Amino acid sequence: MTRWTLPPDKIPTAWFNVAPHLTSPPQPPLHPGTREPVGPDDLAPLFPMALIGQEVSAEPWIDVPGEVLDILRLWRPTPLVRATRLEKALGTPARIYFKDESVSPAGSHKPNTAVPQAFYNKAEGVSRLSTETGAGQWGTALAFACAQFDLDLKVYMVRASYEQKPYRKIAIETWGGEVVPSPVDEPDNPGSLGSAISDAVRDCVGRTDTHYALGSVLNHVLLHQTVIGLEAKEQLELAGERLPDVVIAPCGGGSNLGGIAFPFVPDAGVRLLAVEPLSCPTLTQGEFGYDFGDTAGLTPLLPMYSLGHDFIPPSIHAGGLRYHGDSPLISQLVRDGRMEAIAYPQGKVFEAAVQFARTEGKIPAPECGHAIRAAIDEALAAKETGEERVILFNYCGHGFLDLSAYDDYTHGRLADEQGS
Repeated sequence: MTRWTLPPDKIPTAWFNVAPHLTSPPQPPLHPGTREPVGPDDLAPLFPMALIGQEVSAEPWIDVPGEVLDILRLWRPTPLVRATRLEKALGTPARIYFKDESVSPAGSHKPNTAVPQAFYNKAEGVSRLSTETGAGQWGTALAFACAQFDLDLKVYMVRASYEQKPYRKIAIETWGGEVVPSPVDEPDNPGSLGSAISDAVRDCVGRTDTHYALGSVLNHVLLHQTVIGLEAKEQLELAGERLPDVVIAPCGGGSNLGGIAFPFVPDAGVRLLAVEPLSCPTLTQGEFGYDFGDTAGLTPLLPMYSLGHDFIPPSIHAGGLRYHGDSPLISQLVRDGRMEAIAYPQGKVFEAAVQFARTEGKIPAPECGHAIRAAIDEALAAKETGEERVILFNYCGHGFLDLSAYDDYTHGRLADEQGS
C-alpha cells in the first residue's frame, strides 16, 4: 500500500497551538508608531476579534467551527502518499512520505486558513477583504473562500508573479475576486510580498467595510494549517510508522512549514527542516530582531528573522517564498535550535521537481520543489549511511499554473542564483 486516506469524519476538529510548547513565551508584536506592544484595539481595524484572540492564545487546542469543517470536508482529510518510485530511483533505504495538499480546490494548502479567515470576518459583519499574494496560491485560495461566504475581495499580486502566472489571476477572477499588480504605484518594480502587504493594508485601513487577510507569517494563520500535521501523524500510524525522522517543508512566511511541523514539535526525536530559496535566505542569512512585516512600515513590528523590510528579492519562480521576514513562531523555533533551515538555488530545486514528476507523476509548484530537493538529499544521505530513515514532506501545491517555470528550466532559460 502506498496511499493512506482518512474518512471525512476523521478531519481534526481542533487546531494545535504550538505556543505552549515553546521554550519561552513568544515576544509581542510592537506598534509601528509607539514601539509598545500592540493590543486588541490596535489590530481591530485589520482583523476580526476571533482571529486576534487566536493570535495571542496560550490554549493548547482551539476548536474549529462547524461551518469551517463543512467546507474543509470538500477535500480534507488529504492523502498521505509514499513515494516508492522516487525511493527506487534514488536507491535509498529511506522511506519517503508526502502529504498531498494539492487536492484542495485551489490546488494548495492555503485554503486551510483562507476558509476560517473568511468565516470569522463574515461572522463579524465584514463584507470585503483585501490581501496580498506572491505566486498567487494565497490569492486563489482566499478568492475561493470568499465565494463560499459571499465576501468581496481585492488581491494585490506581486508584479513579478502577476506577469509570470496569468492563470492565477484568471482563477482569482473566476471565483469573484479582483486582482491588480503590486506595487500599484511603481510599474517597473517587480515587487515583493512586503510591498504587496503595504498595498493591501493601505486599502483596508481606509474602509469600514474591509478587513485585511494574511496568508502566512502570523500565529493564527499557522494555527489553522496544523490540520496538515495532525492528519499526517494519524496516517503515518496507519502506514506502520511511529514518527518520522525528519519533517520537511518549504518556507516563505512559514504557513505550510508550521502546518506540517508544529504538531511534531513536542516529539523530541523528530528533526524539523525549513527549506528556502538561496535568493531570499531569511532564516539562513537573515538577522533575528524586530522588523516590519511590510515594505512601507505600516504593519506592527514582528520578532523574526529578516533580510530587512526593504529587501526586494530576485524574480524567481517560487513567488510564494519571496518574503523578507518569517513567522515569529518559526523564527523562535529556529533561534532556539528546535528547527533547522537550509537554502537552495532554484536550478537544484527544479532538477528535483522534474525528477519527482518523472517518478511520482505529479508536477509540483516551484515552492514545493524546495521540499522535494531537501527530501531527496536526506534520502541520499540515508543511502550513504545505510539508514532506514523515515522522511515526511509537505507537497504543498501542484504546478499546473507554473508551467512557464518548467518551460524555462527545460529550455535553459532559468536564471539561477549564486551557489548552484
